[in-house]
Amino acid sequence: MPENYVATVESIYAALARRDVQFVLDRMDPKVEWHSAENFIYAHGNPYLGQEAVRKGIFDRLFEEWTEFLLIPQEILGAGDVVIARGRYRGTFKGTGYALDAQFVHVFRFKDGKIIMGQTYTDTAQFRDAVNRVRTTGVLAAT
Repeated sequence: MPENYVATVESIYAALARRDVQFVLDRMDPKVEWHSAENFIYAHGNPYLGQEAVRKGIFDRLFEEWTEFLLIPQEILGAGDVVIARGRYRGTFKGTGYALDAQFVHVFRFKDGKIIMGQTYTDTAQFRDAVNRVRTTGVLAAT
């Protein structure tokens, strides 16, 4: 019986909503290859190779640097070993107070029940703006 990878991806987003990063990592192959969107603030490690690299380079930073960071899936489609999710990132960057509401697309490739490759696409300009703004008298201004 084939794996239901759409259900796996749904469970991943549910785990991220409760900040259960280990649940997500357990669904990744130990040698997972993860690609962040080009020009994304967390793309410096591209490609991230292995679960620990994904944890440290992406998840730890997201949940440490953002207030109530959410990944909200709006549509999840699967075809064989590939699942594509479309949704929104929402959160506030702690360093600037900038509220983010950006589209994302995640592509997951599975093998033997585990994620072996992932790719993120997002509005990288919103993330750049969130990091590069400074708070001045309660109003955000570009630096």
